[in-house]
Amino acid sequence: MSTFRIRGGNSLYGTIEPKGAKNEALQVICATLLTPHPVTLHNVPDIRDVNKLLELIAELGCTVEKTGHHSWTITAKEVNLTYLESEAYRHKASALRGSVMLLGPILARFGKARLPKPGGDKIGRRRLDTHFLGFQKLGARFQFDTAEHFFSVDARQLSGTYMLLDEASVTGTANIIMAAVLAKGTTVIYNAACEPYVQQLCHMLNRMGARISGIGSNLLTIEGVTGLRGTEHTLLPDMIEVGSFIGMAAMTRSDLTIKNCRVDMLGIIPDVFRRLGIALDIQGDDIRILPQDSYSIENFIDGSILTIADAPWPGFTPDLLSVVLVTATQAQGTVLIHQKMFESRLFFVDKLIEMGAQIILCDPHRATVIGLNRKQPLRGIKMASPDIRAGVALLIAALSAEGISEISNIDQIDRGYERIDERLNVLGAKIERIP
Repeated sequence: MSTFRIRGGNSLYGTIEPKGAKNEALQVICATLLTPHPVTLHNVPDIRDVNKLLELIAELGCTVEKTGHHSWTITAKEVNLTYLESEAYRHKASALRGSVMLLGPILARFGKARLPKPGGDKIGRRRLDTHFLGFQKLGARFQFDTAEHFFSVDARQLSGTYMLLDEASVTGTANIIMAAVLAKGTTVIYNAACEPYVQQLCHMLNRMGARISGIGSNLLTIEGVTGLRGTEHTLLPDMIEVGSFIGMAAMTRSDLTIKNCRVDMLGIIPDVFRRLGIALDIQGDDIRILPQDSYSIENFIDGSILTIADAPWPGFTPDLLSVVLVTATQAQGTVLIHQKMFESRLFFVDKLIEMGAQIILCDPHRATVIGLNRKQPLRGIKMASPDIRAGVALLIAALSAEGISEISNIDQIDRGYERIDERLNVLGAKIERIP
């Protein structure tokens, strides 16, 4: 595995553009299995998780052709279901969390699907009940082989129904939507996730001939159709990259312009960074962050300490809490970071404490950050990236720190950020990739 060696203390200057959204890419790539006709996807990020999924569906028998710098055309005319029984499938699908969204499309189109227990970030328990409860309500039978760690679903005919999801799971909602579009009758999904990624999936499916209404709300109505056609679809810019670059600019006193952010799809992300005291100049779809010698965390209107917590959309995305936490370490003031949705996502803060940050880890879900107001810079250390988002938070800390830091296990960062070292070095960062 590779390592980043970072010489900190350098301000960045210039323009950077976010790549396509990783979370959306995983959904819409799986959705191409719903039709035998070609589907062309644009603005697909060149990152490990996406490339692994493309390899996986190619081995399923789909034609996967790169048609542009960030464009792919996928034709699922021939799908080899016997591959689902192979050791190669077990190995590749179990290493990729996004592989779980293969189940809905394959079940809907072919009547059966199976999947090994998927991997992904080590951020605590990530249950899959919502996916399978939804499939069962559509009429599928579910089995889990505890010895082989394989999930199986099968159904001769899925039938539309009403369902109230037990949680607003993004991947669960996407999986159920993809199963329901080819089900017989009408499906109503209440407490559906309504993240921009899910909205994008629904719009793409409607262009393919699906009949989905209520897009953008937590109440979706899906009228089943007998088949879908091909389409073209352009992915949103990755909102997690946008937030990461905002925090990075603030921490490094940088003059940075983030181009083509699709500000209308960022929700409350800009406002959360403003509450940390970061000044954002938004012009159209571009966001400029100017150098600030100091930025001050707001209190609540009654004077109490600010709490920033994650929540289902349109609440604040959990994928940016790590970035908010590290950004707060050099602010003036105190903030409580409350990670409600995952139980192991704050355990990287021990490395920030070793770098000199003042953080109290209250429990697996809450950390209190006491801002240093730049009076005591972080210092470079050796550390490892535990997951994608914590890895980028540590990279931001290293870029702002005095001295040299090393971050190992950067394959985790590469899973979600395309050539992040090359893109930042152009702006003035000093990042060396060591094989």
